[in-house]
Amino acid sequence: MEVVNAVEDLHRRTLSNMPRGLDRLIYLASTRDYNTGTYHHDGLASRFSEEVACEALADCHGEAFGELISSDLRDLVQQLDEYRDSTHSSPGEFIALWRSLEPYRVAIPVGTDPLAAELLFSNIKIALAILEARRGIRPAAG
Repeated sequence: MEVVNAVEDLHRRTLSNMPRGLDRLIYLASTRDYNTGTYHHDGLASRFSEEVACEALADCHGEAFGELISSDLRDLVQQLDEYRDSTHSSPGEFIALWRSLEPYRVAIPVGTDPLAAELLFSNIKIALAILEARRGIRPAAG
């Protein structure tokens, strides 16, 4: 029951301010220690416990992934473009970096089905190509 309350708290205080599933996925991934796979959120842990906060963050991360994987391509393109806009980077720079660094690969929850992860990665690559075509950006060489 505590985890359910922590999830509700996280939604109410933090995630409700993030309108897009992509934003939530990236934010929640940033709360995870990439060496251990555990999630940390000081505010949530102070209201509940470190363990409950970790489980709530993991649950919400999985929820955000599920939402994003079920998004249609049109929605994903829009989310990616709006996310890019929120970073204040130029479209060309953003697309080039996302193509070369593929930062979305570290944003998926631990234990995600590899096929589901690859589907999302493929959809993101397609969405980037659509954004590139819409903006008349030439693909970066190399």
